[in-house]
Amino acid sequence: MPVIISGIKTPLDANKESVFSKALKSASLKKSDVRKIEIHKTSIDARDRDNIRFVHSVFIQLFDAQCEKELCKTLKSAIYYEEFGFSPKLKSGNENKKVAVIGFGPAGMFSALVLAENGIKPIVIERGEQIEKRISSVDTFLNGGAFNEMSNIQFGEGGAGTFSDGKLTSRIKDKLCRYILERFVEFGAPREILTKAKAHIGTDNLRSIVKAIRERILSLGGEIYFETKLEDFTFRNGKISEIKTNRFSIQVDDVILAVGHSARDTFELLARKNIVLEPKPFSVGVRIEHRQRDVDISLYGDNAGNPLLPKGEYQLSKRDRNGKGVYTFCMCPGGYVVPAESEEKTIVTNGMSEFSRNGENANSAVVVSVTPMDFGSKPLDGIYFQREIESRAYKLAGEDYTAPATTVEGFFSRNPSIKSSIKGTYSRGLKAVELRDLFPVIVTDMLETGLNDFSSKMKCFGFGDALLTAPETRTSSPVRITRTDSYRSLNCENLFPCGEGAGYAGGIMSSAVDGIKIAVQIIEN
Repeated sequence: MPVIISGIKTPLDANKESVFSKALKSASLKKSDVRKIEIHKTSIDARDRDNIRFVHSVFIQLFDAQCEKELCKTLKSAIYYEEFGFSPKLKSGNENKKVAVIGFGPAGMFSALVLAENGIKPIVIERGEQIEKRISSVDTFLNGGAFNEMSNIQFGEGGAGTFSDGKLTSRIKDKLCRYILERFVEFGAPREILTKAKAHIGTDNLRSIVKAIRERILSLGGEIYFETKLEDFTFRNGKISEIKTNRFSIQVDDVILAVGHSARDTFELLARKNIVLEPKPFSVGVRIEHRQRDVDISLYGDNAGNPLLPKGEYQLSKRDRNGKGVYTFCMCPGGYVVPAESEEKTIVTNGMSEFSRNGENANSAVVVSVTPMDFGSKPLDGIYFQREIESRAYKLAGEDYTAPATTVEGFFSRNPSIKSSIKGTYSRGLKAVELRDLFPVIVTDMLETGLNDFSSKMKCFGFGDALLTAPETRTSSPVRITRTDSYRSLNCENLFPCGEGAGYAGGIMSSAVDGIKIAVQIIEN
């Protein structure tokens, strides 16, 4: 069983052999003691800009298992790494189950993949287009054309994450995370995601990866129906017996509902069917754009531009004395601000990066947490709160999908302006708008608090010509589809709310983990 030794600090120009040498020295080991050694994770320590270091954790497997035990006892930085074997056991008879997977984002993809690879042929229903057609629909809208309400940056094969930075970080500590990384590599992701502490795939790589996962599911007998929208279901004796789409109806044994955080019509359908829902906190705010060079200087000082360093990225937060929070979210180095609405005549922004992260600008969300105390305690009140902001943004900016925006200086002076040395990346254009006319005061007051605080932590946040583009409203689901410990809806025995849309995950990794666990539940039970 391998041991992980952490906290191995090296200069930026250190090669792999020097990392291994330092790890062995820290453990008082000789090279001859070691059966296998490799890097586990690598991160950056830039707290001292005059002495920026890589920090590694290293896998070490010794010839003598007893020595491994002694090492973990005596060396504080050493822990056992439990290798994870993933092999669900199909319960007899379950291979004939009709399992519908609604939605084909990370949660739906991985649940369908695990079902298909373990003997159950899933029936996948996705309202959006398959990736080849979806790219065309998105590009048409980005370049000034018509908006496709069924297939866009929120809806379609791969889910919202396909048009993002493709971050593979997560706060959850689950052994399935390593399994998911390995599967992504199998389907075409760069191998470096296995060792980067802040791994990302990039929107360009994700597009081919989701296609490869689709083809694997189909090759195993799964069915995938694109441009197919859930419209209704028959609910009998505490179970769903039939689902109805815009194309066909089908009898089902189990339903995995992996619709993502923006499937508002699905949430409304669930409410009409009296499925137990509850409102959930989320966050709203803006996208801030800086030049990537300025972000790098703020983080790395004189080391900015060193080719050995990754593109600078940050995560900042601030709470006021009442506990209200403002924070940066979904930072996209070298990325673009994109229109991410899912409904006509609304404005929503998000960030997207390619794997190389070589765009001139960096962007991130600066968002304020809101709770049912701010928007209402009924299950769908969060949706109505989001929609009101998004619709108002559309009207304030001219009703042509131009986005409301201002510089930081314009925001603080209450004299909105988009005159800046930074060239905004939002392709549909910007209009100078007073953000206090867009957001409630609880949001704009905390945006002021956050921007002031962040400027003391990173120099670039003090630049008055940084661009604020609004609104960012889809940070997470505003609804939770309440479920039991066995992942089932509280009042529908064969409905499995899954992933970000269920309110139990956030981002690619945790959504995929949730999808896998639900698939295993269906396979084994």
